[in-house]
Amino acid sequence: MHKTTYLPAVAGLVLCASGALAETPVLQVLTYDSFTSEWGPGPAIETAFEEVCSCDLQFVGAGDGAALLARLQLEGLRTDADIILGLDTNLTAAARDTGLFAPHGVEAELSLPIAWEDPDFLPFDWGYFAFVGNAGEPAPTSLRALADSDISIVIQDPRSSTPGLGLLMWVKTAYGDEAQSIWADLADNIVTVTPGWSEAYGLFLDDEADAVLSYTTSPAYHLIAEEDASKVAWGFDEGHYLQVEVAGKLASTDQPELADQFMAFMVTDAFQSVIPTTNWMYPAATPADGLPDGFDTLLTPTKALLLPPEEAAATRDAALDEWRSALSQ
Repeated sequence: MHKTTYLPAVAGLVLCASGALAETPVLQVLTYDSFTSEWGPGPAIETAFEEVCSCDLQFVGAGDGAALLARLQLEGLRTDADIILGLDTNLTAAARDTGLFAPHGVEAELSLPIAWEDPDFLPFDWGYFAFVGNAGEPAPTSLRALADSDISIVIQDPRSSTPGLGLLMWVKTAYGDEAQSIWADLADNIVTVTPGWSEAYGLFLDDEADAVLSYTTSPAYHLIAEEDASKVAWGFDEGHYLQVEVAGKLASTDQPELADQFMAFMVTDAFQSVIPTTNWMYPAATPADGLPDGFDTLLTPTKALLLPPEEAAATRDAALDEWRSALSQ
């Protein structure tokens, strides 16, 4: 009798536990692969948010930043994502045109180098694109000087990567009608074009190229995490293109309150303090404790370049054609 009453009791407990697990709300955030990696911000942010949300936060990697928009455009209302995290201002106009985003409703004091008034997309970090090379090696002082040199570089594909698209806009903004000439001269410097940032930076670290398209903040990783001062960002006379990375809430989310909670969480210290030493970018809202030691040594561009979102969208196709034409020669 004892055995026959004990087993149903255990089964009942299992069913109750399964029911409790099934009721845990899930928030799915579609982002780029490096964000979700073990060394990226994803794991720490997941832990911090789950401590306050009573939910299951799931980061889903989808290649590099520009690939996020392509996936969303393909899936449309069929997407399982509640939030897209990892677009930038070169993509927000096209993202808004999908009609899939809802206002984020967050008011926050941001630490961006530009004013921010976008109702649909909320920044989580920012930085300047730069070529990163080895200290003590020849360092060009402009995109033109780089194109005229024999320095080998690795860049990212602008069709799948936000750094790749950023370089496209950098060249176009700085050189205008001369952009195609710059690309034609850069073509023989390029060792390869990778789908995303991680692959390109890995090739540079493996000495497959003299330099890589990255950020002025990239040397901070080597300095802080590895105590290695051998990597430097090159300062260019024409200025550096600014990237502001953003997240947006999808109107189709079945967890609107949870999505709102996450968007508001993004600009708190719990999220922002993770960014500098995992995503190796400047936080969109500087934490109370400030930036880590080492960030004060980074290159500060003398000139910032940035196209407004609508102008970036209007420029993209022509700039992509120039890039594709030059690299196919």
